[in-house]
Amino acid sequence: MYIKKLSSPSGLLEEIEGSVQGHRDGHGFFIRDDGEGDIFLPPNEMRAVLHKDRVKVRIVRQDRKGRPEGRVVEIMERPPHPIIGRLLHESGIWIVAPEDKRYGQDILIPKTAIGLGKPGQVVVVELTEPPALYGQPVGRVKEVLGEIDDPGMEIDIAVRKYSVPHEFSDACLGLARTLPDKVRPLDKKDRIDLTDVPLVTIDGEDARDFDDAVYCEPTKVGRGKGWRLLVAIADVSHYVETGSAIDVDAYDRATSVYFPRRVIPMLPEKLSNGLCSLNPQVERLCMVCDMLVNAKGDIHAYQFYPAVMFSHARFTYTEVAAILANTKGPEAIKRKALVNDLIHLHDVYRALLASRAVRGAVDFETTETQIICDDNGRIEKIVPRVRTEAHRLIEEAMLAANVCSADFIQEGKHPGLFRVHEGPTPEKKEVLRTYLKALGIGVALSDDPKPGEFQQIAQATKDRPDAQQIHTMLLRSMQQAIYTPINSGHFGLAYGAYTHFTSPIRRYPDLLVHRVIKAILAHKKYQLPNLPLPGEAHAKLTKRLQKNKSGVQMQEPPRIQMSPAEQQAWEAAGLHCSANERRADEASRDVEAWLKCKFMREHLGEEYSGVVTSATSFGIFVTLDALYVEGLVHITELGGEYFRFDEARQELRGERTGIRYAIGTRVQIQVSRVDLDGRKIDFRLITPGEDLQTRAMRDKGAVDGPAGPRGKAKSIPHMPRKAQVPHAVGRSVKASVKAASKKPAGKKKSSQARKTRR
Repeated sequence: MYIKKLSSPSGLLEEIEGSVQGHRDGHGFFIRDDGEGDIFLPPNEMRAVLHKDRVKVRIVRQDRKGRPEGRVVEIMERPPHPIIGRLLHESGIWIVAPEDKRYGQDILIPKTAIGLGKPGQVVVVELTEPPALYGQPVGRVKEVLGEIDDPGMEIDIAVRKYSVPHEFSDACLGLARTLPDKVRPLDKKDRIDLTDVPLVTIDGEDARDFDDAVYCEPTKVGRGKGWRLLVAIADVSHYVETGSAIDVDAYDRATSVYFPRRVIPMLPEKLSNGLCSLNPQVERLCMVCDMLVNAKGDIHAYQFYPAVMFSHARFTYTEVAAILANTKGPEAIKRKALVNDLIHLHDVYRALLASRAVRGAVDFETTETQIICDDNGRIEKIVPRVRTEAHRLIEEAMLAANVCSADFIQEGKHPGLFRVHEGPTPEKKEVLRTYLKALGIGVALSDDPKPGEFQQIAQATKDRPDAQQIHTMLLRSMQQAIYTPINSGHFGLAYGAYTHFTSPIRRYPDLLVHRVIKAILAHKKYQLPNLPLPGEAHAKLTKRLQKNKSGVQMQEPPRIQMSPAEQQAWEAAGLHCSANERRADEASRDVEAWLKCKFMREHLGEEYSGVVTSATSFGIFVTLDALYVEGLVHITELGGEYFRFDEARQELRGERTGIRYAIGTRVQIQVSRVDLDGRKIDFRLITPGEDLQTRAMRDKGAVDGPAGPRGKAKSIPHMPRKAQVPHAVGRSVKASVKAASKKPAGKKKSSQARKTRR
């Protein structure tokens, strides 16, 4: 590697703060707090630091491509993250090999510190001596989790690996025990009685907590027809008071974490599955979003109020889909009294769906999978999740309630957390634009794309054989949604303001939204609890606020005026909830990857057909048709020629034969290797992946290869009684909901083919 030293006019080099991210190969990366590009840390710099350490780094040199390399000058903080690994006894020495290979070094364990651990067991280690340039870290066994093949071990590892809080505090559980088992007469004070309204819940077969119920009836809206839609949400805020022991634990978790066969809930079970769950045939407290929807699907008016309800039925998505498909079938006969209500819900859903299309909201067709496990926690099969009309019906009802909540908070000029989703960055936009052009898709993106443009592309390509892959690329071009008090709209849903109101049992931001709405109804102001953030989150927040104050990346002035202290408190809450949402997703994906690796170990050597779902400079990722498992075909397994990665087309192309592997290409593979620790599955290519259309084009001389000259590639196909709703007391109905769409890259050179970094 060619390197050059950096010089500074003052003779001093800037020291940058951030965190260390280790790599299984021994080197690492420095993730800067200021959001600038990562800095490479060579193996010798990783000897005295650990993955996740907070450090100061100085850039000491750059390689020939201008990429920075750093030197650690100070270890600022070593977060007390436990390290999970296998306890091994080798040559009389006890060590723990970390399960997370980003830690890079084995941990020495004195014989007196192994506790009850036995060789081969999975243990949790607490460091007693940090690593040094010439010495390994030393620790003690803090907890023995069990044998590696014990049922549920992958979840026990993940919750500790990602520091997911999985045990409630004694104070939280003690307070939960003091709560009543059912709604008391005093709880109904100042609430609307909706117990005679046939509200119902519609959820999955395996759902255990029910936080939303719906009801719809036709009514006049203005001079035309329309519907009255009620979305009733569990009133968690009535039982979880601000700053209480339950609230502290809920804030710490920020979200429930869902694993196959197990949930780490945000609230104690007495609340999440009992007192706050809208179980059938029992009274429950709720917050209601009461909406009038016109024939065009526009929300003409809405109001919020606290109520007490009585769920008349617990429906599943499968059951509702069957009733809507045949209103005289056996499922409908069993639920005869509620069939008309479901029909009204379906009618308002179709109107809301039409409004969604006019608004230009993005709706991609992607395949989600579900892992089915046996009693021992092993995968029996992986099946695609089928989105029925019932799923979409509930989704549209929840979207309507969420957008009304955001509008209500804005109109009340009260601080709160919005769910913000911004459009693609210039870089991602340019990559997508080049990709679409390479595929010959005639719909172009403007310089300032709107959600409708993405939806137009999705619609124009929905019947193509490679539609799934195109929609995946559209989705990848967008930014992640976050929680923030500074509203800048939701790009994907094409809403000018959007928030989360509908799941306070499992999401802390929704609980905050409920408290804010109640405060506005009572003409008061909600004060956030003074709950501390972890050091890393505080550091990131401080950097972000400093950048705003200095004028760098300054966002638009908030519509809701807040004092600096208020804004910082709400910013901190949004950052905390967003970070914990990512943590939950990472932990869930880690468990799923573990399960899939264990599943595929039983299929080593077997052959399957699949489709390329991603192309990179080091190989192609293939998802198997029958098993819905993804693995890597490394570039060295593609044949004896030189392959070049074309970023514009997102494909690998052989320079001699012109054969190409792009998203959507069909291949035949053999399962060659499974790395359980690394959560990686490797495939070996059995047959070339040139699809039928590409071969036909080659025969006509349209693409590179022995049969014809260079030309443009085209699409890549792949095989595969009616109760009256009482009127609310309190705030008058708002005239309308503003749901307008709001705002929402240079080319990179192709990298060389035979890079092996993953």
